[in-house]
Amino acid sequence: MFTHVCASHQHLPRQVALHFVREPKTRFKLALACGNIEIAMETAFQLEQDEGNSNCWHELGVEALRQGNHQVVEMAYQRTKDFDRLSFLYVLTGNTDKLHKMAKISTMRNDIMGRYHNALFLGDAEERVKVLEASGNINLAYVTAKVHGMEEEAERMKGLLEAAEKEVPEITGNKTLLQPPTPILRGDNWPAFQVIKNTLEDLKGVGDDDTGHLENDDFTGPEVTQSALADAGDGPSDPNAWGDDLDTGADAGGGNDDFDAGDGGWGDDELDLGDDDVAPSPAKTSGGMEDVTSSDSGFFQMPSAGTPKPSKWVQTSSHAADHAAAGSFETAMNLLNRQIAASNFDAVKSKFLMAYMGNIVSASGMPSTPSLKLNAERKPGLPAQVHSLQAGVMQLRKAYQFFQGGKFSDAADTFSSILLMVPMIVVDNKSDASQLKELLENSREYITAIRIKAAMGECTEPARSTELSAYFTHCNLQPAHLLLALRSAMGTAFKHKNFIAAASFSRRLLELPEVGSEKNADLKSKATKVLQKSEQMARNEHTLDYDEAKQFVIDAKNLTPLYRGSDMIKCSFCGSCYASECNNTLCLTCKLSVVGVSTLGLVTGA
Repeated sequence: MFTHVCASHQHLPRQVALHFVREPKTRFKLALACGNIEIAMETAFQLEQDEGNSNCWHELGVEALRQGNHQVVEMAYQRTKDFDRLSFLYVLTGNTDKLHKMAKISTMRNDIMGRYHNALFLGDAEERVKVLEASGNINLAYVTAKVHGMEEEAERMKGLLEAAEKEVPEITGNKTLLQPPTPILRGDNWPAFQVIKNTLEDLKGVGDDDTGHLENDDFTGPEVTQSALADAGDGPSDPNAWGDDLDTGADAGGGNDDFDAGDGGWGDDELDLGDDDVAPSPAKTSGGMEDVTSSDSGFFQMPSAGTPKPSKWVQTSSHAADHAAAGSFETAMNLLNRQIAASNFDAVKSKFLMAYMGNIVSASGMPSTPSLKLNAERKPGLPAQVHSLQAGVMQLRKAYQFFQGGKFSDAADTFSSILLMVPMIVVDNKSDASQLKELLENSREYITAIRIKAAMGECTEPARSTELSAYFTHCNLQPAHLLLALRSAMGTAFKHKNFIAAASFSRRLLELPEVGSEKNADLKSKATKVLQKSEQMARNEHTLDYDEAKQFVIDAKNLTPLYRGSDMIKCSFCGSCYASECNNTLCLTCKLSVVGVSTLGLVTGA
């Protein structure tokens, strides 16, 4: 900040001199040094009329381009007839209409390179072919016409090459059209940050009689004006923009820009230094550098930086998805660890990245400028959702289709993806929260069912195979899927001569409403026959660890029943049940959380 204050003092003499100097060349140099484009342009017109000096327009164009004042730059290039720079300016600002005019001007001036450059900027392939032909580059004209699909022109160029007994270029590889991008935003002057400054207190009464040079229109009195740029030293200056706290009287000293430490300028704070006769100097005031840059000093203060949107998301939300969207993966992992005892974050890495990338919006700017990075929000202070409840429901329907079609591997992957999506979904009401919980439970039950189905395919023992088929029917499945599970269990038990179990599965199957439909008529007939045969035999060939009369849950590790009263623990996230010896192990269903840890539970709202 101290460097900025000193820079402002360095430009004070130039800006003060600008009010008094009337010699055109000196005034023009001072205006450029102060960054005052308006006075510099006014003086440039005067120099051009009086002396025919057009070099000043080049210097003015350089300064105007530095400030982003495209209109003045255009005028300067027009005055100096700098057509190449003028065409490039129109390209950068996206002014295609004037670029077409530049193409006509280059044709009238018989400027071959100018014609080609303007045709290149406009994407006019036909004009480029004409320019190349006019300049004698027939081979390049042929290649250009051929690449851009101008077959008639290409054949004509080919004929000219053959007539001149020149080799016709062979075009191989991928042909790519060379076209400039279409301007989306049209260029305008750069926005200027306005700075409020005060007037020179001692210049209030200065008039024609006091100076002999200062006109009435050059000074506006004590009214506050706006500067064009934020930097007081580099931007366009105003005659009245110096502040009221400078002592410019006779006591100020020659060339010493010290502040007046008297009443009013710095407040009433005084330091007791043991000598009441010595006035405290500005360097010894209690405010230190803060006093030098305070709002009362008249100097420009940079606005305080605001809080980025991602930082606000982290501050206002307790949901892991919002923290991940802000890019704060560490706090997101801490939240999931405290809420659901999550430990294997490799499983949700892709979900975190999707939440982060889904909230970054890239907006294209002017041609040849970088894109703007924006942050999407679902409402003020909270990021947009990438993982939604609706997307989870759609994934669930897809997983049901895989399960129905017997594609258990694809179904398992889809249910696992849904399970890991649930912690990244934010809901706003109890109804959606209940639906999210149901989505979690359905995915858990189907993952367990698919694991049992996979174990059935690997099992060779009749007793264990019958037990697994029985456990399969106790997963919370959709009615249509439960029908398939009961049919499979009935066939397995009957095949292994476990008739008591087969009869039980047959009765449950016949009790389902879906069995009464026409498409299941054969299954109903088969189940009836199995029931009759099993009731006649009324024996199990093998002893089974299965009692349908008792209520039980399935051990997610051993795939065995845990009857009521057994010592069991659950996964903090998905709720899968385990025997007590599995405490502090990773859940095999969700593969995310630790089993047996007491936590707050899943947070569904921000």
